[in-house]
Amino acid sequence: MTPRASIRAEMYRLRGLFEQAGAQPVETEVLQPADVLLDLYGEDIRARAYVTSDALRGEQMLRPDFTVPVVQMHMEHGAEPACYTYSGEVFRRQEDDPDRANEYMQVGFELFDRTNPAEADARVFALIFDILKPMNLRAATGDIGILMAAVDGLNTTERRKQALRRHIWRPKRFRALIDRFSGKIPAPESRVNLLAAKDPMANIGPMTGLRSVAEIFQRISALKEDAAAAPISENEVALLDAILAVRETSPYALQRLLDIAVDLPAIRPAVERLEKRLEALAQNGINVDQLDFEASYGRTQMEYYDGFVFGFYAESRPDLPPVASGGRYDALTRQLGQGREIPAVGGVIRPGLVVKLGGVA
Repeated sequence: MTPRASIRAEMYRLRGLFEQAGAQPVETEVLQPADVLLDLYGEDIRARAYVTSDALRGEQMLRPDFTVPVVQMHMEHGAEPACYTYSGEVFRRQEDDPDRANEYMQVGFELFDRTNPAEADARVFALIFDILKPMNLRAATGDIGILMAAVDGLNTTERRKQALRRHIWRPKRFRALIDRFSGKIPAPESRVNLLAAKDPMANIGPMTGLRSVAEIFQRISALKEDAAAAPISENEVALLDAILAVRETSPYALQRLLDIAVDLPAIRPAVERLEKRLEALAQNGINVDQLDFEASYGRTQMEYYDGFVFGFYAESRPDLPPVASGGRYDALTRQLGQGREIPAVGGVIRPGLVVKLGGVA
């Protein structure tokens, strides 16, 4: 078979395994409405998606992944609990790396179940782990929810917390905000001068931007509020850094996070969820003593993950993306459910990489 035919055959084989595990097969459109994705991710997604325009339907995007349309479908029509599988092409623009594919196939497994989130996490992870076990891949895990809980527990303004939560998936921007909010880096001189001016709108010339005068004054008011706020304490910054530095096998990582939770109690519920997940993983046949955990893992992936995250890597090929990846995305169901929500977790396998690495047979 040609390489593409081999990849497609592997795609159907993997999808069949997910169906055997109880998943209902579903299909989604290749062209997705751009407004939904822009609402979720902002204009940043334009840099990694193919955008086109339709005279009747407006802006459209070639499907960057399956999770968003599957969640939309479930929130509109699905019963619960529910489990789905899907397969097909996804499209990602590549502006920096010409060797990475801009079109590739995915096979996915999504589980919607509110009864036992820890067991649901373990079920999805263990299923993909067992399918890929013959390939001897390295499994990496993390938990975005712990860092989100740490941000929520900071003794600072809600506006600052919102900014930090928004940029959790942009590590450099997140660090820059921490440095500014803690006073490590002073505010830009232009901002200091703006806030010190008696009339910030004096001598600005004609209005050419999209913001109204009222919106500009609202922004200036927010900047003044931020300038008056006390800096985040050195102790809290140190605790955040301690969380981000956790990179151990899971039992040691859990113990380290429990120690940090003594000084930052806001993370304790998230750490307890990690503890329950490890117990569920062990019950599903995973050797958690050898399972890597990294608190900052998953921060450069799609922004809908808000809890458990995982990936499977070929250690002999560090140039390749993960063969499989996934995680929990409860907040996404709230955003797309129009008032309804249901805890959800899922993962995808890239059959092209399975074939490239020699398969699992």
